[in-house]
Order: sequence, then C-alpha cells, then structure tokens
Amino acid sequence: MNVNYDVIVVGGGHAGCEAACAAANMGAKTLLVTMDMNKIGQMSCNPAVGGIAKGQIVREIDALGGKMGLVTDATSLQFRMLNVGKGPAVWSPRAQCDRGKFIWEWRRKLDETKNLDIWQDQVCELITEPIVPSSSNEPKSQVTGVRTVWGATLNARCVIITAGTFLNGLMHIGRKMVAGGRIAEPAVVGLTESITCHGIRTARMKTGTPVRIDKRSVDFSLLTEQPGENRPYPVYRCRRVPCVQTDRPDP
Repeated sequence: MNVNYDVIVVGGGHAGCEAACAAANMGAKTLLVTMDMNKIGQMSCNPAVGGIAKGQIVREIDALGGKMGLVTDATSLQFRMLNVGKGPAVWSPRAQCDRGKFIWEWRRKLDETKNLDIWQDQVCELITEPIVPSSSNEPKSQVTGVRTVWGATLNARCVIITAGTFLNGLMHIGRKMVAGGRIAEPAVVGLTESITCHGIRTARMKTGTPVRIDKRSVDFSLLTEQPGENRPYPVYRCRRVPCVQTDRPDP
C-alpha cells in the first residue's frame, strides 16, 4: 500500500500535534502517524501546562499560531500564577488540565484542520534514495517516506520525527529496567537504527514521572488547600496578565 503526502509527522505527542497543524495550515498535505489515536497529546507525567519554562514556550507557540494554549484553556481545571511573591520577571502561568478532555480536545483540533490526516500505525523504517551533490562525489541520501510495521509505505517530501521517549524507550522502575515508551506501552524498535545508519547520532534524554499514590490512603484533613485564582484568565493569545496583587502593575 502506497500513500503520498507532502509532510509526514511521526509521533502524536505535543510536538507532533503542533508540527502537523503547522504544516497543514501552511497548505502542505500532511499525515500524522501515531501508535494510538486515543492517546494523542497524552499528559503522561503531570496534567499541567505551564511553569517558568513551559509557560513561556506555550505563549510563544501561540504567537506562532499553535494550538496548545487553546487546548489548555478549553480543558483547564485550575489556574494559578506562580511566583507572584517575587518580581514580575519570574511570574509564570500554570493550568491544571483534565487529562482525558485534553486528549479529545487535541483530537478535535486535528480533525478540524484542513489538509491533515491521521494514520494509526507504528513507523519502523525511513525510506531513502541516494543523491549525489554537485560539489562532492560522496554518496548521500534523502528521505522520501517511511515504512510501518503493518507494511504500509508512506511517501513524503519531508518527514518530521517527534517520537519522544518511544525510540528504543527504556523505563526505570525502582531497580528494574523494562523496554517501553510509557507504562504498559511498547517501545519503538527499528526506527532508531534506521536513523543512525545514515550517520545521524542519537542519545537518550531522561524524563521522570512523579510517583502515583492511592487517594484513599491520604488524610486530606491534614493538608492545606491550595485553591486556584479567583479570577482565572486564559493562557493563550499573549494577553496582558492581570495582576493578582493590587500593589503590583500588570506585567
């Protein structure tokens, strides 16, 4: 089976969703390939968008026409402006989101984007063809598509890989090491080797997932409630952020 596109995006996480929308909105016929269409934009580690680093990035994404801020506002449960006890330079928005609704809101955004299709499958190999640069006789290759574990050949002028932790993924649970991209989800095997055989170096970046606890084991009467803002405001559209303290000007 052969399918032709301008752009193929491999991986349906946050980066993959934004890349697919951006390419499609620029008029390119785009295909997003993901292992599970029911876990697009999955919030694996922490169901929050924001913080000093990520909060700034989300607003930059929004300024470029991205969707993450819109999805966050549509699925937010609680909003807080962090670090208001310090100077405005370190104030940072953070929204806690509904994990399930976040996935389906992202899915709705993707489904409504023109020029964009979604393919549920696992990419296992890059397809390349040799080229010879005019300034050198050294053999080189260019990517022309991908091949999946189910035997589909997907052709494209450009391939964007946003596979995250799934490429030869390795999970550390206590002293045990288990192959996987996320808990109970398999690692992607073969694609990394298909990339490195072309001279591209790869390495692992560690991420960490907070420990989950049983709600029934917690005595909430001993804890201090941390409520959200009384007047929540949206994360997106780079709007001026209203101050939560009357003696401080808006940033």
